[in-house]
Amino acid sequence: MRVLIVDDEHLARAVLREHLGAHPDVEVLAECANGYEAVKAIAELQPDLVFLDIQMPKLDGFEVAELAGATTRYVFVTAYDQFALRAFEVHAIDYLLKPFSRERLAAALAHARERLRAPEPQRVDALVAEARQRRQPLERILVRDGARVHVIPAARVDYIEAEDDYVAICADGRRWLKSQRLAELERELDPQAFLRVHRSFIVNLGAIVRIEPAGKDGHCALLKGDVRIPISRSGYQKVRELLR
Repeated sequence: MRVLIVDDEHLARAVLREHLGAHPDVEVLAECANGYEAVKAIAELQPDLVFLDIQMPKLDGFEVAELAGATTRYVFVTAYDQFALRAFEVHAIDYLLKPFSRERLAAALAHARERLRAPEPQRVDALVAEARQRRQPLERILVRDGARVHVIPAARVDYIEAEDDYVAICADGRRWLKSQRLAELERELDPQAFLRVHRSFIVNLGAIVRIEPAGKDGHCALLKGDVRIPISRSGYQKVRELLR
């Protein structure tokens, strides 16, 4: 089993590596001290399993999992058990609550061996549903661009446009493409701040300068920079209600 260790604490990485040394079938490919290193290492080394700390600066464990993709399997490591349900939401094999014992690590590895032999990830629908209910509105959007990762605060996003299987994140006069469905991103954003005004557009209500007529019975949202976003009839009703 080829594994990667990701933790911003040197001592935590050293302890985990020592414990893993007792398992002859485990090969530690590398250690990463932050989320950016982890995303790069996962892409390059393609480990079977990643021991991933949840609370890290810059990128947390869940953001690493989002950027690295769903093909990698994870054991999340955390000092706070309230993160456990959300760990299962991103197809984690298991989670370790710090400080963990050698016996608990051995159990997680046994679970990992079993899961890695399975052709498909086991379904945890009840856990996923509860985790989604606990999720807070998205505060920042992550976009992977080759080896680079862009972190875009949600509050700075002016609008988001659907482009086939991608969305274009527009903020500060720049545009980033992210592989995600518009409907999925709509569910994650704060509904009090972002509104889907058209089948292809989500707008930050704070970026709207005014609403203007457009064609026969149509409307558009004028944003800063003289950007015009089409508004559907249903979107216009929702905009009027929220901007009253």
